[in-house]
Amino acid sequence: MRALAVATALTAAVLTAAPAAADTTAPYLPVPTGHQPVGVTSLWLKDTSRPDPWVPAVPYRELMVSVFYPTNSANGPKKQYMTPRESELNLARQNIPGLPLDVFSTVRTNAVVDARPVGRPHSLPLVVLSPGWTQPRATLTTWAEDLASHGYAVAVIDHTYENRAQTFPDGHVTECAACAFDDDEATFWPKFYAVRTADTSFVLDELLSRHSKWRGGSLIDPSRIGMTGHSAGGAETTHAMLADPRIRAGADVDGSQHVTLPAAGLSRPFMFMGSMDEYVPGQMGPYDDWETDWQHLYGWKRWIMVSGTAHASFGDLGPLAAQLGVDIGNSIDAFRAVDITRAYLRAFFDQNLRCQHQPLMAAPSPSYPEVTFIG
Repeated sequence: MRALAVATALTAAVLTAAPAAADTTAPYLPVPTGHQPVGVTSLWLKDTSRPDPWVPAVPYRELMVSVFYPTNSANGPKKQYMTPRESELNLARQNIPGLPLDVFSTVRTNAVVDARPVGRPHSLPLVVLSPGWTQPRATLTTWAEDLASHGYAVAVIDHTYENRAQTFPDGHVTECAACAFDDDEATFWPKFYAVRTADTSFVLDELLSRHSKWRGGSLIDPSRIGMTGHSAGGAETTHAMLADPRIRAGADVDGSQHVTLPAAGLSRPFMFMGSMDEYVPGQMGPYDDWETDWQHLYGWKRWIMVSGTAHASFGDLGPLAAQLGVDIGNSIDAFRAVDITRAYLRAFFDQNLRCQHQPLMAAPSPSYPEVTFIG
């Protein structure tokens, strides 16, 4: 039950945190490692072919998507991480002493809002990112900014009614209607994956259309599409790949599968990345379903584990928690954990979408002694 037990990553582990010290410096996200400045555009998409699966009274499925991409200049207004209301609704349930509920609205990011996309037609590989259960798309900003700085287009999907708060351009805010259904695992997880798979394919349709909803749509190479996500968003990736052959390569970052692959399996490149501290081969635990799915991955595959990490270490919440004085249970430096995650995700997609051999994918590296190759 990893995705539900630790889905709200700045959550149960932080309830005993000491009050955060007063700090006049706003928390910040790690700087992207690529040479290109990053732009970001938010898209409000409506799928009128289906009612909302979590709130059937809504006759369409509406989604917010952030597209990150390379641009020419880092000058301009940076994207707000969350609105004050989104921050409040994400933190209110946690009762963390001394932590202002609007703190996530002050986080400093690195992407310039609505900057002009750059690139040749069909030159940018596209990576789709999916956040964990109850988490907003904002929590994968670090991955998105970094990939975009290396020449990728990155689409980060907010799955409506599955997160604690989501704001639309007309001002209405949706909350977690799907949270009312997660007690029954046998019915919840199959529906969860079906909903997210449909969301992902719809977003790809909108981005790749001749009349793309993103003005840089013509820059995307439709033959080089990858996907990854954190927690339940990572686990979604195999399901989306099975449903949509346009997704050429995928990675699951610390997400329990819950619904394992069929025997026919998946024959496209795939990578697992998780926490070595919580893995005991052959025993029940957060990764036992990975052992099952590993046998049904028939294409190029890699399984790596990172020592010292906790569930929240891999994305934005690790370094943000460290800056706010919140203990998430990690022993590795929070920024180091994100550096490792970004390096291996870049190497995976560079190898499998750009066909560039990556030594990090071939064998353990002395530059990253925290990383263990399982397979």
